[in-house]
Amino acid sequence: MITLDLIGIGTGNPDHLTFEAAARLAGADLVLLPRKGTAKADLADLRREICARVLAGRATPVAEFDMPQRDAARPDYLAGVDAWHAAIADAWATAIAENLPGGSGRVALLVWGDPSLYDSSLRIAERLRARGLALSVRVVPGITSLQMLAAAHAIPLNRLGAPFLVTTGRRLRESGWPPGVDSVAVMLDGGCAFASLPPEGLTLYWSAYLGLPHEVSIAGPLAEAGARVQQLRADLRARHGWIMDIYLLRRDAGGNDEVSHGPATG
Repeated sequence: MITLDLIGIGTGNPDHLTFEAAARLAGADLVLLPRKGTAKADLADLRREICARVLAGRATPVAEFDMPQRDAARPDYLAGVDAWHAAIADAWATAIAENLPGGSGRVALLVWGDPSLYDSSLRIAERLRARGLALSVRVVPGITSLQMLAAAHAIPLNRLGAPFLVTTGRRLRESGWPPGVDSVAVMLDGGCAFASLPPEGLTLYWSAYLGLPHEVSIAGPLAEAGARVQQLRADLRARHGWIMDIYLLRRDAGGNDEVSHGPATG
């Protein structure tokens, strides 16, 4: 039996690892560490730093593997994601078989953010079960980028007694503003989907590289802050080779809410 611990590591800052996450990582027989190519080598380096801190003095094997890439040009998005997840499951299965040939032990996989929020690790683990692998899955929650975003701007995610929606850049671009909410958190946006919305009456709270030394935030009316974010985002991607960002869009409160622009800078 393989016990797979999916360990949320937040935005990669080792200081944000929970005590539970550190304990599960320290107790693993094998740690899987994905690599996402030279352009995103920093991401693997952050995982390595976490392992170095937690596993110091231990002989725990760390198996690095190349993470398959999704074919973004495939017209059928869901079919493309399905094929991508199948390839990732293959990579996990190969790494486990090569490093735990007895077919039993505790495997730790470090997951950005939290495994329950816009992450497919749980679905990929289920694929391994469907293939007949004797697998038990445990989840260790991590600090999410949503929490980090709210902290960076010193704002609540929701208005008083009101709901908020979490969606993706693709859905926002395709469907427009979701009905029934005035606060929308947007993740996995590769192309500034906020630019597709009429900016009047909207405030943007945007952050990138949350929890890392080069963290940056911008907040303000969408009509003004949107253009600044688009330019800065392009500059940062060119400088670092990758970018992870998230933002909250909020409709004007009409003077009856505790909205704050917080300490964000541009």
